[in-house]
Amino acid sequence: MSPTNYHKPRKRFGQNFLHDEHVIQQIVAAIAPQSQQTLVEIGPGQGAITRLLADACAELHLLEIDRDLVARLQTLFANNTHVHIHNVDALRFDFCSLTSGSTLRLLGNLPYNISTPLLFHIMENIDCIEDMHFMLQKEVVERMAAGPGNKDYGRLSIMIQYYCQVESVLDVGPESFSPAPKVDSSIVRLVPHRVKPVQVDDFHSFSKLVAQAFTMRRKTLRNALKDLLSAEQISACDVDPQLRPDAIDLDAYARLANCCSISENSD
Repeated sequence: MSPTNYHKPRKRFGQNFLHDEHVIQQIVAAIAPQSQQTLVEIGPGQGAITRLLADACAELHLLEIDRDLVARLQTLFANNTHVHIHNVDALRFDFCSLTSGSTLRLLGNLPYNISTPLLFHIMENIDCIEDMHFMLQKEVVERMAAGPGNKDYGRLSIMIQYYCQVESVLDVGPESFSPAPKVDSSIVRLVPHRVKPVQVDDFHSFSKLVAQAFTMRRKTLRNALKDLLSAEQISACDVDPQLRPDAIDLDAYARLANCCSISENSD
């Protein structure tokens, strides 16, 4: 890369630029863009993946917070009228504002320092999303895919699995980036459930209860949830109050949340 094309990665934006051509090709193959689809890339950076997507879909929206990179992308894709560049913060962006009757396919190398809050924000826009392919810290992908009894199982696992099917697609080593991160990365495929796997009567109660449980993951459910449900109420939901939060599945959390919702409404 020549000095005129050099962009110094900025730590505050969590910039690690993918440069491994083989990995880039594998990612695009996993996404398999189609000519009639609308794609949204979060954090396109210097366009390593973008350049292979630009002519492979009907519309391509690029969300980039770094103004210097926006200028470079505008030059790079000046002749692509179906490529739209947005200088925005993805954490505050309304993804559904980009839809025009069809669902969106999201992708991106998500900044590791904001990946969890960004994932939760994206889930709030889930109704207009067809699927997602994200590069994340490998540890985060393992947490997203973990099940009960696994050391990685927690709030992120439950909330993401409530919304989506989770599949780890590809592991990527630090040497594929510049600068090289200190961690391994993975590509995860998230496909929103057409029908939610569990019934949740009140999402706020569900989210609150799961968060409360895992602030005290080493304690029993009886102690961790004592401000929300009594031991008797937990048992009435066919859940053992002596279990720890990481020992019960999504369905059990939905039952507990529904009991909690009923309890709140009756107060």
